[in-house]
Amino acid sequence: MSVVRVEHVNKYYLLGEQKVQALKDISLSIEPGVFLAIAGPSGSGKTTLLNLIGCIDTPSSGKIFINDHDVSGKTPDELADLRASKIGFIFQTFNLLPVLTAAENVEYPLLQRKALSKAERRERIAYFLDMVGLSKFADHRPNQLSGGQRQRVAIARALVIKPSIVLADEPTANLDLATGKDILQLMKQINRRLNTTFIFSTHDRHVMAMADRLIRVEDGSITMLGTRIENQWSMVRERRSVPRHDAP
Repeated sequence: MSVVRVEHVNKYYLLGEQKVQALKDISLSIEPGVFLAIAGPSGSGKTTLLNLIGCIDTPSSGKIFINDHDVSGKTPDELADLRASKIGFIFQTFNLLPVLTAAENVEYPLLQRKALSKAERRERIAYFLDMVGLSKFADHRPNQLSGGQRQRVAIARALVIKPSIVLADEPTANLDLATGKDILQLMKQINRRLNTTFIFSTHDRHVMAMADRLIRVEDGSITMLGTRIENQWSMVRERRSVPRHDAP
């Protein structure tokens, strides 16, 4: 069973009167518990692909399956419910609410979960703040935290819904090298501990070096697939592993 399956997905945008193809006949399958990097230069389509997997955007054609459920034709409200229950997000700019404490930022995604009691919410907040090493900073607001600590709050917020997938868009881009490595190590530990699937969009070589699987995207197409085998990359060119078709 795959946690994500993408089948012959194309994505077009209108730029003025010009139709631009951001993704071209993308097909891939992602297994549960993987630590995967989608790599490519700016404008390659990697963030567009991440947004489609995260149900923030919808494909122009093709299908996307999350936990074997086709999400391609779902309504915006249905996609919002899916994101709220199955997909956690980590952003390079942290996206924390400045007026809320670290604990309140982590709690925020749970406020729509009417089935959760206040005590259950507090238990989850405490558990995930402890997991990211910030129990002592629960009452601090974002402007009282370092960049690394803010990203740890963002990680706890992404995990508090107990998602099957965590999507991270350039999560180390606004951090210094040492802090970025610490954050990556933390996410890798969480990945192994909870068996949560982590999917990154990145051009950071440190993220790629820690990934179990690597997907390279250029000009809207997958150009290379890689799997780590005993600290070595086994790379397969896309045309050999995934059949190509002309885009409609």
